[in-house]
Amino acid sequence: MTKSSITDEKYHIGPVGPGYVQVYTGDGKGKTTAALGLAMRAAGAGLRVYIGQFIKEMEYGEIDMLRERFPEVEVELFGTPEGCIIDRDADEEDRNAAKAGFAKAQEAMQSGSFDLVILDELAVAMSLGLVPEEEVLEMIRQKPEGVELVITGRGASEELIRCADLVTEMKEIRHYYRQGVLSRKGIEC
Repeated sequence: MTKSSITDEKYHIGPVGPGYVQVYTGDGKGKTTAALGLAMRAAGAGLRVYIGQFIKEMEYGEIDMLRERFPEVEVELFGTPEGCIIDRDADEEDRNAAKAGFAKAQEAMQSGSFDLVILDELAVAMSLGLVPEEEVLEMIRQKPEGVELVITGRGASEELIRCADLVTEMKEIRHYYRQGVLSRKGIEC
């Protein structure tokens, strides 16, 4: 199919219509990767994209690539220098970073400047109590028409899942991490 044969009616190119809420959750690998693939697709179609990454402070390879090749995609990281909250308890700095990040994400969604808003690892921030569930649900209720909202992360709450228009669960069947393989540059980070 050539680009010239794509029609707005068939593929809804341009404004995202009413804008839906998507949730990518589950214990399997690929939630962030799926959301970033959507970001590239949207940017390639001329949509304005905002990505807020909760919990993460380090810029993984995909963020470097987005910044370099898709400067029109705005990316903010809402983690702390302590890094991902794995094998440690969240501290006050983590809570403050998540709270400030959530405020920035809400502002981006309401600004009218973005067609697609991706809040990566927000479900994890919610499950750790860094961002109150009710605040996220209220943000969803106040989502402007025409904004597509994507929330990723393990442990999405039942209420978040109920509010979403599309939910994808990544399920781990087998993973080489269990054999002691660490994150590999270009594949996991």
